[in-house]
Amino acid sequence: MPFLGQDWRSPGQSWVKTEEGWKNYSLDDKNSNDSDVSYCKTEDECFQENLRLSVTYDMAAKKRRKDFMNNNAKIPYFHKEKWIYVHKGSTKERHGYCTLGEAFNRLDFCSAIKDNRRFNYVVRLLELIAKSQLPSLSGVAQKNYMNILERVVQKVLGDQQNVRPIKELLQTLYVSLCGLVQDMGKSVLVGNINCWVHRMENILQWQQQLDNIQINRPVSKGMTLTDLPASLQLNIMERLSDGRDLVSLGQVTPDLGQLTEDRLLWKRLCQYHFTDRQIRKRLMVSDKGQLEWKKMYFKLCRCYPVREQYSETLQFCTHCHILFWKDTNHPCTANNTESCCKPVSPQGFINLFKF
Repeated sequence: MPFLGQDWRSPGQSWVKTEEGWKNYSLDDKNSNDSDVSYCKTEDECFQENLRLSVTYDMAAKKRRKDFMNNNAKIPYFHKEKWIYVHKGSTKERHGYCTLGEAFNRLDFCSAIKDNRRFNYVVRLLELIAKSQLPSLSGVAQKNYMNILERVVQKVLGDQQNVRPIKELLQTLYVSLCGLVQDMGKSVLVGNINCWVHRMENILQWQQQLDNIQINRPVSKGMTLTDLPASLQLNIMERLSDGRDLVSLGQVTPDLGQLTEDRLLWKRLCQYHFTDRQIRKRLMVSDKGQLEWKKMYFKLCRCYPVREQYSETLQFCTHCHILFWKDTNHPCTANNTESCCKPVSPQGFINLFKF
């Protein structure tokens, strides 16, 4: 079938703006009338001016797009679908593989940090990425990581909750960046080194803001924790899965401090996080012949990983290999979708993308 349109190799038409309006300018018009040399020179000047303006407009448009997508833009990159198909190899239907950065962009972590059930899960995931997986993220994913981290810090400063884990996250990230920035010649990070130095300065500023945070005492005329019987207070303390929270709670009042020293409380905490074999290897006996469960707990924490507990996690469908949040519908063809879905821990999320 013959090509009926204009030849794509043709130089196209040139239009110039004159006092009479826009005029089509070509070489034939220039050579047809030698008497209008001066007029043609004027058209050449107009043509050069219009060309210069068009280049200027293009550069301005590119700069606006760049400013929108650079690190100053606080709008993270997101997709409409809040799930991602995890495939580790090429098939007839799909080419390539899924990366950690792509999953980090596709899954809506910005909305997840607003949910108290998912907050600790996202913070733990950010900490694991900061330890070893930050260089594996793409440039867009690294920018999203910093934007999400800033939102986490702002949420903590506003709610005045979960201050300690965010401090640990920022410290871990800063130590990792100090080592990575020194190896910029190896292209371990995407972007200009000045950009990452600026991000490190922001991390130091966030750490200072968290150090200077003042916890406001809530104004409440109702019943407080100290008004409850001691048995109920111990029952509430048993719901705490972190021994550091018990230590902080015991510093509030002397009565609470006495309750947090309960041996049975620390024994149950050790049995919750560690196996009997691990406990037997780290036995500590006091002068009175009693087991020091509180000291054993912190010693076990230095030797073994603690048990992680989250209210809500990401879900992985073993039937269609899709990673998604629990309240997000994903295109699954299984008859019983609940039996195919299993929770994914933060470390399990990282392991899904190790090839």
